[in-house]
Amino acid sequence: MNRPTAAEPSAHLDQFARRHLPPAEQWPDLVFDLPELQYPGRVNCVADILDQAVAAGRGGRLALRGEGISWTYADLQQQVDRIVNVLRGPMGLVPGNRVLLRGANHPLMAAALLAVLKAGLIAVPTMPLLRARELGVILQKAQVQAVLCAHALREEIDAAPGRPERTLWFNVPADAGVAAASSLDALMAAQPASAAACDTAADDICLISFTSGTTGVPKGTMHFHRDVLAICDCFPRHILQSGPDDLFIGTPPLAFTFGLGGLLLFPLRVGAAAVLLEKLTPETLLQAIAQYRATICFTAPTFYRQMAAQAGNYDLASLQKSVSAGETLPVATRDAWQQATGLRMIDGIGATEMLHIFISAAGDEIRPGATGKPIPGYRACVLDQRGQPVGPGVVGRLAVKGPTGCRYMDDPRQRDYVLNGWNLTGDAYEMDADGYFFYRSRTDDMIISAGYNIAGPEVEDALLRHPAVAECGVVGKPDEERGQVVEAHVVLKPGFDASPETAALLQEFVKGQIAPYKYPRAIRFLSSLPRTETGKLQRFKLRST
Repeated sequence: MNRPTAAEPSAHLDQFARRHLPPAEQWPDLVFDLPELQYPGRVNCVADILDQAVAAGRGGRLALRGEGISWTYADLQQQVDRIVNVLRGPMGLVPGNRVLLRGANHPLMAAALLAVLKAGLIAVPTMPLLRARELGVILQKAQVQAVLCAHALREEIDAAPGRPERTLWFNVPADAGVAAASSLDALMAAQPASAAACDTAADDICLISFTSGTTGVPKGTMHFHRDVLAICDCFPRHILQSGPDDLFIGTPPLAFTFGLGGLLLFPLRVGAAAVLLEKLTPETLLQAIAQYRATICFTAPTFYRQMAAQAGNYDLASLQKSVSAGETLPVATRDAWQQATGLRMIDGIGATEMLHIFISAAGDEIRPGATGKPIPGYRACVLDQRGQPVGPGVVGRLAVKGPTGCRYMDDPRQRDYVLNGWNLTGDAYEMDADGYFFYRSRTDDMIISAGYNIAGPEVEDALLRHPAVAECGVVGKPDEERGQVVEAHVVLKPGFDASPETAALLQEFVKGQIAPYKYPRAIRFLSSLPRTETGKLQRFKLRST
């Protein structure tokens, strides 16, 4: 086990982030028990991922594609280095400064992210749909000194309280009237296409990712250069088994660690390529898979469920692997996708605090209903309320440790997430005798009704099997007699009426699918469910309605 050390001096001239790390005694245990996780004391993740690829002769290989854009590794490196020189030159930033990034999935957004890390700065990626007030909170919490923002998203940044003067716009239209001094595009054109990577320590912070808000209050999670390499050397290496001939595609934003890994870091680490497209729908994602001949897809269960119904209309012969994460994968969705495509879904659970996926399974290791096993490099167990490990067949708190771990930025909730060296993800899981982990609920989503423990996702899975149900979310509703009753929030498919008769029909259907005491005693029909930009269901909003 490793605790924080000061063996290597930090390259950061600005020590704000390091000063706001949690106290050492509140850190989780860190485990580096694989040969590929033995990193040197000084490492810059972008130098390892991108610059070494070009130095090894892979500069001519395709790296990123976008709408009308096709960059090789050498092209990407030049774009990154021009931005590095802008950050160091016209912007006057020094290692350790925080840079907020804001943009949809696009090659230039990817280049900007990589440039911030290569320059020894700290990236603070933000979701494109965040509003000015939310951005203002992040600007203040991270004490951001500069902003790189896509011109199409400038309205909310302009209105955000505390926006720093050092703000540059990228992907600026020719007729936008933006001064050259405020245009990243223009400043890049005047800079050399070569820049040295900052000589960062392996444990220099390079990323502050804010949680996506399923509990309503985002937290800043801090990650090191070695953390970025570690996630690249665990899940894609051992579960995906991806290689240079793969082409990655998907929907999660680069500001979401699921997307940052799956659509940028993972493909670059193995010499593969990625397609970055904005504003995808299930239909346009299917079109893009067929058009670009993608081999690996990353998206959320909601997308897969809708794509399954349309998959037969597209040539998906190139697609070899599909990865689902972000929220629980219903068995009904897994089955529908496999029936439509012949592909066995690679499910996974990750966390912003852990940076990426830590439990998963692929191929013959997939077990229906299970998320999987801890991926190589990680360990997991189920803890009871006293923090003691429990054996198979007992539902408890999922606990995990590995080469990455939770480090909240100046947040007292660090004490809640780490217990005896374990990271507590906030999920209720059950492990079977073979070491497979089965998701039961969020630990705060378990519904206790008349003494019965009822997991909302189980009821959701039953409802989703009914042909009238497009989406649903299940929560516990306070009840004087039972403590709580199961309440389902249902979005119906076109052609079905939101009527008491439909509600009664769904209730009887659920009784026939799972134990009758689990059926939803209350059903509310909605036009849509509240979700974060990453696709996660915001159950706290359902509870408050």
